[in-house]
Amino acid sequence: MGATGAGEPAGTGPGATPKGEAAEPAVSTPVSNEHPPPPAPANEEHAPPGPPAPDNETRTGGPGGKTRRSHPWRRRATRTLLILVLALLLPLLSTGLALRLNYTGDPAEGTYTRGRDAIWLGHAWVDGRKRDADIDALAARLKGTGIRDLYVHAGPLEHNGTLPKSSYLRARWLTEAVHAKIPGVRVQAWLGDKLATETPDGMHLEDEATRNAIVRSATQILDTGFDGAHFDLEPLHSGDTDYLDLLDNLREVTRAHDVPLSVAAHQIDPLPALHSVADTLTGHPKWWSQEFFGQVARRVDQIAVMSYDTMQPLESLYGGYVAQQTSLALEVTPPSTDLLMGLPFFHENKLGHRAAAETVAAAVRGTRLGLSRTDADRANFGVALYVDFAATEEDWTAYRKGWVR
Repeated sequence: MGATGAGEPAGTGPGATPKGEAAEPAVSTPVSNEHPPPPAPANEEHAPPGPPAPDNETRTGGPGGKTRRSHPWRRRATRTLLILVLALLLPLLSTGLALRLNYTGDPAEGTYTRGRDAIWLGHAWVDGRKRDADIDALAARLKGTGIRDLYVHAGPLEHNGTLPKSSYLRARWLTEAVHAKIPGVRVQAWLGDKLATETPDGMHLEDEATRNAIVRSATQILDTGFDGAHFDLEPLHSGDTDYLDLLDNLREVTRAHDVPLSVAAHQIDPLPALHSVADTLTGHPKWWSQEFFGQVARRVDQIAVMSYDTMQPLESLYGGYVAQQTSLALEVTPPSTDLLMGLPFFHENKLGHRAAAETVAAAVRGTRLGLSRTDADRANFGVALYVDFAATEEDWTAYRKGWVR
């Protein structure tokens, strides 16, 4: 998110006449009436000799006076390489231009928070590191924002789908404290694990016993007082029917508890079938097809797009990318499902993420542009802030100024 050939073209060696350029005419010596020039030797040309040819080459071309011969295969190789380079660069340049244009214009009036925003919170909130003073600080931080849901890390799940109770010892304290001091805010259990889709190690969703264990873990965590279950299983490949089956079973549990089922979702193909191309070339599809995204969105109450780590080098391209992702997601998400676009409340420079490009301000503007163009009046819409422990004051300010108003 080079070189065009080997060797010199024919006719460019020392002393050679450039291709397409005529040779210079012979230079005549001015004639004086007082001192006529001496006659030329009988066996030499009448034109005066030029400067000595370097490296023992004559004025006719290569070494020993031999004319340098052209190599048609070199020209063919150069042309082929140029065509390949252009074939790779043109789609990238076209995509970049499209994203930049996608970032232009003004968002529609009223495209601000609908009071359905969320934030991911780290594990410190349930393992004993946080205290009442932290709840007070969190309440002050959230006051006047549109944040309604807290995704609190309560896992991870074991690879077999089970969830050790030792992972969330202070969960009951957290839910009760939030309910008391931040009324109207829901505390969802954030559960996840690494899937064995690209490496042997990890969770195998194709194993029915593992999926059944995940469902039991959801019941277990909801019984502690959480207001919902939020799942983040990665890397999840597009078209995974085992995942869809898992969501169907999980929704039965969340409905029985009268709480929402929420998921973190991969980005949608910015180009048709790009996930398939990426899978073939790298073994890491990264994106979901828009169709699969819609299948997931119809099975949950809330879906949060992880619209960061996008490989975009510039802030304008990132903002245009988020605008595109917002539109693609809106097109296939039912109006009854909460759709949230992720905001990067973290700052890293690594492969796939450039902090100077992926800013909160650009993500908010891109979200508003996509919302404006696709469904400006969508009620069940918001943003999700990732993540609390890496956020800066600048991140919070950009969120408030750009989205909360």
